[in-house]
Amino acid sequence: MLSDQEAAVLAAIDEAELARTLLELVAIPSVSGSPAEAEIQHHLAGRLERLGLDVDLWSMDLPALLAHPGFPGSEAARDEAWGLAGRTPDGGDGPEFVLQGHVDVVPPGDLAAWDGDPFVPRVTGDVVHGRGACDMKAGLAAQLAVLAAIRDSGVRLRGRVAAHFVVGEEDGGLGAFGTLQRGHGGDVCVIGEPTAGTLITANAGALTFRIAVNGKAAHASSRAEGVSAVDAYLPLHRALARLESDRNRDPHLLMAEYPIPYALSVGILRSGDWSSSVPDLLVAEGRLGVRLGEEPAAARAEFERCVAEVCAGDPWLRDHPVAVSWPGGQFASGRLPQGHPLPDTIRAAHADAVGGPAVRERGAPYGSDLRLYAGAGIPTLQYGPGDIQVAHSAREHVSVREVVDVARALAVTVLRTVGTK
Repeated sequence: MLSDQEAAVLAAIDEAELARTLLELVAIPSVSGSPAEAEIQHHLAGRLERLGLDVDLWSMDLPALLAHPGFPGSEAARDEAWGLAGRTPDGGDGPEFVLQGHVDVVPPGDLAAWDGDPFVPRVTGDVVHGRGACDMKAGLAAQLAVLAAIRDSGVRLRGRVAAHFVVGEEDGGLGAFGTLQRGHGGDVCVIGEPTAGTLITANAGALTFRIAVNGKAAHASSRAEGVSAVDAYLPLHRALARLESDRNRDPHLLMAEYPIPYALSVGILRSGDWSSSVPDLLVAEGRLGVRLGEEPAAARAEFERCVAEVCAGDPWLRDHPVAVSWPGGQFASGRLPQGHPLPDTIRAAHADAVGGPAVRERGAPYGSDLRLYAGAGIPTLQYGPGDIQVAHSAREHVSVREVVDVARALAVTVLRTVGTK
């Protein structure tokens, strides 16, 4: 089922170079907001230039982006942020296919949990271990392999292929937002997030919340004279559990396989500054899942109503209002338009270039840059090597064979979408 051009591009995929690329990328400790985030963007810009793409590498105007009414939120402190986009120079009247990926990774956490330095990639057989190995430097390596194979094969495209490599995905989507604001776009987009052999065509959203609960300080030996902010918070915590249950009734079919499609989770609790004092303040921070098709403003309003109802029924909280705010990442939900041909194109490309079981479609319970591209009118899905189940953990790893298979399926998908001359 492969055309001569498709077979030529597949033959040009250099599997050894792909593996070396993955190791190089994992070794750059590009934690969100760190100087290495800029370092990897410059490294990738050089790669794109050597592949013959027209490259736009720019320092983002952070104050202007943060002031924009559509800014998606951020959590990591940054003094700078670099955007990077490249396009193949040839092409005619065909569509533009965007290969998109984020370069930032989350911090490694407890170093003792790792078997060695998380930023020194460790190879066992076919598997690469390290922070960012699957989320999502494997996806970047696959996309670079596709671009290199198209160039090396000599196949001429009717349309164009673009690469959008972005910072700040892990903490809100700054890089994707800035890239789209700069005017970079396309007709269709594939994000190389780890999808474990599936197509992710919809993402739930996620909103970061903060709740501040006041108490009344007193000496711990006279705690009856005070009001513990911890005790005052507990009815709120129970109410949030009930809210999560209510919001997860009858989920969308694309999300039905997940035990909790739209999780509401408190991730940080801070209270007290002295062990012998009754704490007069508790701050809880967490994430609120946004349902498919739900406006973030509606999700925030439901959360705030829940908090207000608890406060109205509690003697202490009624007179000492709880403050709710929404800092950090604000991920809306997003979805590929129903009936769009891209999933079928990838399924057929996978069958012809890789073989094996058919690639199934599903949604994902986490936010991603998909919603920003979809919001800009660019049909987008996620397809990449690795499994999200090991991302953000000390078990993070990816199979090189899987990276190669994704590169092969992507290469054929690109050719069938943009066309050849």
